[in-house]
Amino acid sequence: MALKHEPSASSYQPHQSVQHALRVLETVAHRGVGVTDVELARVCELPADQLTTLLRMLRREGFVRQTADGAYVTGETLDRLGSAEGREAALAGQLQRTLDELRDTVGAAVYMSRYVDGEIRVTQYAAGPETPAVNEWVDFRSSAHASAIGKSLLGQLDLNGRRDHLSRHKMARLTSRTITNEKVLLSRLAAQPPTVPVLDLQEYAVGTVCAAVPITAGATVGCLALSLPLEHAHRLHHAADRLNRGAAPVLLSLAI
Repeated sequence: MALKHEPSASSYQPHQSVQHALRVLETVAHRGVGVTDVELARVCELPADQLTTLLRMLRREGFVRQTADGAYVTGETLDRLGSAEGREAALAGQLQRTLDELRDTVGAAVYMSRYVDGEIRVTQYAAGPETPAVNEWVDFRSSAHASAIGKSLLGQLDLNGRRDHLSRHKMARLTSRTITNEKVLLSRLAAQPPTVPVLDLQEYAVGTVCAAVPITAGATVGCLALSLPLEHAHRLHHAADRLNRGAAPVLLSLAI
């Protein structure tokens, strides 16, 4: 199967949705007693259709709830994440629920990864019998040059950061498709559009294809990724687009 990197795979920008969602949540929290969708559209200066989509996501994720008279007030998720006490546990639980939903939506194992202290860390993932996780036959920390996760994270660093990482981790050939030339890899990372998912077409492991999208919040570099067995490779671009469109709740949880 001749899979190719397609620049038009997705142009959706979850960061923009998160910015709008934060404005909506700030308005709801500030009002306290409840605010209608008409008031939200006026105060947040959002078109009605865009606001409707945002409110649907915010209700589904528990950030807001609707009262009997139709007004919006803060939901349990926002209350938990906004509390200093137990926030880390609440955040981990919320992210896991979102990852589980994304796994079922995209029909693939889903991973959340961060770049912390110069190393790649897969912090959480969601897999299942029908959506098995990739076999980590080579530690993800030493295979950034080959994996979608690694390339997405490296792509969010500056040039010096990329070179520093590659100087500490040898670019080993993991499959016949693995890029082992630093100049070629750096050139591809520089050319990668920030809004398009990064792909791994059997570069990390034979029989597996992957995609990753950035979810950087604040100073922390992160990404969401998915993996599919090669027999489902025809779904990769569509699944990557759905993953990108489903990244907003993750970003929102991290931003609060």
